[in-house]
Amino acid sequence: MHIQIGMQQSLTVVKKVEFGVYLAPEGSGEDRVLLPAKQVPEGIRIGDSLEVFVYRDSKDRLICTTSAPALRLGEVAVLRVVQVGKVGAFLDWGLEKDLFLPFREQTRPVREGENFPVALYVDKSGRLCATMKLYHYLRTDSPYRKDDRVSGYLYEISRQFGAFVAVDNRYSALIPSRELLGEWKVGDRVEGRVSAVHEDGKLDLSVREKAYRLIASDAEKVMCAIDGFGGTLPFNDKASPEVIREKMQMSKNEFKKAVGHLLKNGEIRITENGIQRIGKGASDEL
Repeated sequence: MHIQIGMQQSLTVVKKVEFGVYLAPEGSGEDRVLLPAKQVPEGIRIGDSLEVFVYRDSKDRLICTTSAPALRLGEVAVLRVVQVGKVGAFLDWGLEKDLFLPFREQTRPVREGENFPVALYVDKSGRLCATMKLYHYLRTDSPYRKDDRVSGYLYEISRQFGAFVAVDNRYSALIPSRELLGEWKVGDRVEGRVSAVHEDGKLDLSVREKAYRLIASDAEKVMCAIDGFGGTLPFNDKASPEVIREKMQMSKNEFKKAVGHLLKNGEIRITENGIQRIGKGASDEL
């Protein structure tokens, strides 16, 4: 058994010194790591076992702590950016030394105070670092089934595929590009419905409600837009898909269904150049 950097592990006290104690895997005297004096529990003796986390200090020396960090090797957790420097950012993960997030491991530039899901890995020089590129760190054995409600954090956006989401900071999911209406950015917390579970275990998510709920929701959105324009929307359902998407953050098909719902209920009238509320806030003139 060897000391594993980036992992919580049980090690045995093999030597006591003025500045701390040295710990080693049971049966190994050469492979050892320092636990600083301020971390050493009172009354500890040689031969005692301690649960510790192993990492590197600010001078890149192997060291351990009895504190538990926010994530371990291969895990994913949402961390806060405490500083952005010339070579990358630094994240608060619960230890004295902040966790380094290199620029090359960022899926978009980060700013101080922001929160992002990241994974922990060991770089080529043997240091622990964070990455926002989570695809290969997420599991595909989720317990979720179609129509289950889930939540997670958006960690990468692809124009071709859609938005990648870490569900429960653990499972791999995708919001297909057709679902990406409105403004989305890496770091957003997402709540949605499982629309599909693929054979490989990956999830597809829908952030839109089912049709019977969606039409009512979209209809309310159209009415709010009409009120925002003083009772008359300056375009109707014959407008281009681009205009509708820009102004309403919905597809033309969704917009037409919502407008049809409102027409059926007698809440609006369609004019040559717009859509007018009937009654409150609307002019009676056509």
